This record gives sequence, C-alpha cells and structure tokens, in this order.
Amino acid sequence: MDIATFKAVVPTLPADIAVLVRGPHGIGKSQLFRQIANSLGFKPEDLIDRRLSQMTEGDLLGLPELVDGVTRFCPPDWYMAACKAPKIILLDEFNRATQEVMQCGFQIVLDHELNGWKLHPKTRVYAAVNASPEYTVNEMDPALLDRFWTIDLEPTVEDWLAWAKSSDGNISDVIIDFIRQQPRHLRHSGQIEPGKVYPSQRSWERVDRSLKHAGMDLAEMAGSENKGIYFLSMGFLGFEAAAALSDFVKNYDAQVTAEDILDGWKKNKDRVKKLSADKQNALMEKILDHGERNTWTAGQADNLADMLKGANGEILVSFVNKLMATKRVENLRLVHSRVRDTLMKTVTAATTVKK
Repeated sequence: MDIATFKAVVPTLPADIAVLVRGPHGIGKSQLFRQIANSLGFKPEDLIDRRLSQMTEGDLLGLPELVDGVTRFCPPDWYMAACKAPKIILLDEFNRATQEVMQCGFQIVLDHELNGWKLHPKTRVYAAVNASPEYTVNEMDPALLDRFWTIDLEPTVEDWLAWAKSSDGNISDVIIDFIRQQPRHLRHSGQIEPGKVYPSQRSWERVDRSLKHAGMDLAEMAGSENKGIYFLSMGFLGFEAAAALSDFVKNYDAQVTAEDILDGWKKNKDRVKKLSADKQNALMEKILDHGERNTWTAGQADNLADMLKGANGEILVSFVNKLMATKRVENLRLVHSRVRDTLMKTVTAATTVKK
C-alpha cells in the first residue's frame, strides 16, 4: 500500500483496532504515525513512541508494590497516561523485541490491557516492524498477526516528493528536482553489501538538514563545483548517490526552471525543445510546484499556455489533470481557458486514432 492510501484509511479504523505496519527501514514509519496522530486531533505529546527492542519486560510491566497485603504491579508513567486519557501508543521495532517483551505487547494489542490496567477506550495502539531479509528479527506468530490490521507499506517516489514539498519535509528544491529526475537514487534496490552505506528516504532528509546547517544553499551553489556537497552527503548516501548529487548541482544552472517558462517562454522555448522526455516531465512538475505556492498572472498563464500548445498530447492532458488537483483555482481557470481549444483537439485526435 502506498502512503497516501495508508494515511486515508488508518484514521477511519475503530480506536480498538491495532495497526501493524511492515516495511523497510528509513521510509519514515514513525513520522507517518505522527502525521496520522495530528489528523486525528492528537497533540504531538499524545503520541507515545516506545522501541520494544530497547526494553525488558519490566519496562512494560512496571514495578511491584504491596497494597493491603496484596502485590500488584505499578505500570510505567507513559502506560498510565494512556489509561487516563486518549493517547496513541506506537510500539516500534516490535519484531526486534525479546519473546518476553513481545508477550507483554501481545496483551496490549489483544486486550488493550496490561496486568489489569485497562487503556482508555479512545487510546489507539499502533506497531511498526522492519521487514527485510537483511534484519535480525523474531517471527511474529499468526495468532499475534491476527489481532492487527496488518499492511505492507510500499512508499512510492511520488509519496516522498509530496512529503518533501510539504511543510513537514521542506526539502531543498534542488534535491527534490534531483530525485524527480533520478528516482533510482531515492532508495537502493537490489542486493545489500554488508557495511556499505545506501540512500533511503530518511537519509535524504538528514542530508538536506545537514547541508542547511552547514550554510550550503544548493540553489546558490548551482553551476559551480563544491566538493563539500560530496563529502557531507557521502556519509548519509554512499558514494554513488553523493557523486550523482554533486554532479547534478554542478550542472544545475543548465536546468530549465518554472520561472524560465512563466516569465520568459519566448527566450527559452528553444532550450525546452531540446529537453529529453524525462526532463520535460520534470519541468512540468516544477511548474506545478510553482503553481501550488504562487498565483500566476495572466501573462504567466499565457506563456505557459504557449508552451503547452507545443507539448505532445499525453503531457498536455496529464499536466491539466494534475493542475485540476491543485488548490490554486485561479491558476486552473487562467490556464484552462487558454488551452481549452488545444485540449479539445488533442482529445478528438486521440479518439479518432482509437477508432
């Protein structure tokens, strides 16, 4: 399941249904649950994140006390908080826990209870596991899996790009453009060599944060060679992706920007015609990104319409469909009014060919 679908489905589940997410490391499972918590109206502090791989059964059960000659266990503060008020408990790295800790987690998932202490009826229990042959994990038996709404998360490049462009991600436009044009570098696929560093969705966020912390603005560095980009990013991404990013920034001044089209189409149209199909698609995405953040003028809409009139039918229809999904209604109205005739001709031609 992709992330967009997952975020749409999980909040609709009853509070007493536990959710288990399986997926590779570094795809942002913990952060995804924070977004879901926010969509359900929970405050950031209402998400209780516990890594079971770092816990013993005593960390879950609490300590014993004597009350009226009877021994009972006092639960830890975080568990008691989830008994008194609605919270979200995230049991991360569930399959890296010891068997004893997994049994404690089993009761929380199964009964929403632990040693007689009932969770609040509106407290939700979520769990996440890394699922890959490269990890040393304990198997989760069918009886446990049967108590979860279990899903295998398979995030797409589009999922990451949507997050990267949002306020939650706020990733550099240059990195976004790099991943859009070279998506193979978002995450390594294929055989893993032990000890070798590979890129993941999480590592790209760390690269972006570290570059900004070092005062390295990739947009300002475009067109120049700076070995600092390579050396800083290599520790997060490995040498292949780091070298590709460094080379991309070095040649980034040759890229066509959204502003080149919206504000200077006539001057740049020959450059656009020389672009390969994948770079033309990347340019369309940049224009859509610009349209999400800005309201276009009539002149900018005219320039874009002139570009679209020369585009092939598939790109044109795809672009207008995506534009319709944006929040800028004025942009849609302006552009659609200028390419309506071209769209009609494209659709008519496509229908004729099919017949």
